[in-house]
Amino acid sequence: MRPNRLREIWAAGGAVVNGWLAIPNSFSAETMAHQGWDSLTIDLQHGVVDYQAMVTMLQAISTTETVPVVRVPWLEPGILMKTLDAGAYGVICPMVNTREDAQKLVAWTHYAPRGTRSFGPVRALLYGGADYPQHANDTIVTFAMIETAQALDNLDDILSVPGLDAIYIGPSDLSLALGCKPTFDDLDPKAAEAVEHILSRAKAHGLVAGIHNGSPEAALKRVAMGFQFVTVSSDARLMASGAQQVMATMRAGNAPKTEGGY
Repeated sequence: MRPNRLREIWAAGGAVVNGWLAIPNSFSAETMAHQGWDSLTIDLQHGVVDYQAMVTMLQAISTTETVPVVRVPWLEPGILMKTLDAGAYGVICPMVNTREDAQKLVAWTHYAPRGTRSFGPVRALLYGGADYPQHANDTIVTFAMIETAQALDNLDDILSVPGLDAIYIGPSDLSLALGCKPTFDDLDPKAAEAVEHILSRAKAHGLVAGIHNGSPEAALKRVAMGFQFVTVSSDARLMASGAQQVMATMRAGNAPKTEGGY
């Protein structure tokens, strides 16, 4: 089976730099994949991507060594299993709030006897290889999102579930849950303290900790803290930022106007 580079990077003590895909387009996904990201996560929760678009985006990512990851919309067995059958090598599940939630997540992403994932890896066989069924349980990476006050209360119970590989912090939702302003990087003190606590407990349980970031500078600081999976911005935000920089430069230079604009 094709190895999972996320596991290789973590085994070597490194941190994965993850990109985020909210645009439902295979060409934009392919373009992002060719920029050198360690992994790319297709967002089915808050992006505008549906399942069919996700499949074409996974195919586009497969033109590179970038690892395909998917954030599913919710803790639901059907979409988790279909996502893995389509060839995702990692899944991020939002709003995992209890030990029971984490147990369900692990069960639905692993074949028996470890779990209850139904067998039907239609595209995963093409991406992972003919021996996918024998090695999928040890290759796929399962992330539980920790982003609520309830999850904080149940943190050690969640982190101690066998088969869970990693956690992923959504700073905005976590901030909202703690009565703070929703943001990625410059967190209010209460939210920042919670992030440090989650990271510490994840390490104590031997799990990888990941987090969403708005800028490379914030991501680098969090790698220094001990995070081993850092997301930087998203395709939509990067496109908007690049376009804004171009237009700001053009306007600052007083470029001559044409009938259609600058």
